[in-house]
Amino acid sequence: MILSDKQILDAIEEGTIVISPYNRINLGSNSYDVHLAEALAVYTHAVLDSRAHNQIEHFTIPEEGFVLHPELLYLGVTEEYTETHKHVPFLEGKSSVGRLGIDIHATAGKGDVGFSNTWTLEISVKQPVRIYAGMPIGQLIYFEVTGECLVPYNLKANAKYNTRTTRPVESMMFKNYDNEKGGWK
Repeated sequence: MILSDKQILDAIEEGTIVISPYNRINLGSNSYDVHLAEALAVYTHAVLDSRAHNQIEHFTIPEEGFVLHPELLYLGVTEEYTETHKHVPFLEGKSSVGRLGIDIHATAGKGDVGFSNTWTLEISVKQPVRIYAGMPIGQLIYFEVTGECLVPYNLKANAKYNTRTTRPVESMMFKNYDNEKGGWK
């Protein structure tokens, strides 16, 4: 079941959903709009290796905006820091953003109970498009979880994206590969 605006407000009041900064105007009927922060990043190599730590180069979106180009993956980040202690958050693009040909995530639209951070966005575009820091970029929807969660994401010893950040974070897939045993975990 997807939470309604009233249920999201109740969860914020209870502290089981945290959104910072929070602005009531961004609350939809069953979602909360998030915004693009000024930090972007791109990978420094054209060929990525899933068993290696691929480096990224960070930069800032200037006031006049930044033009994204097709066939390049950009990593962005939300202005909003969020915590979800009782629900499963999903990040989806806004229809207005999609109509500009902007995809905000490749496959990573779902968070976990206990996720506490900003959201790194895997941004790709269909044609060149200018973006701006602070623009609405996506919407969070929250699903109710039935049953108790044994280990929330923020308490997992092997969680790869727990360090609080205001900048995009590169893939940590390489941490799933065990070099000593020569296999995937």
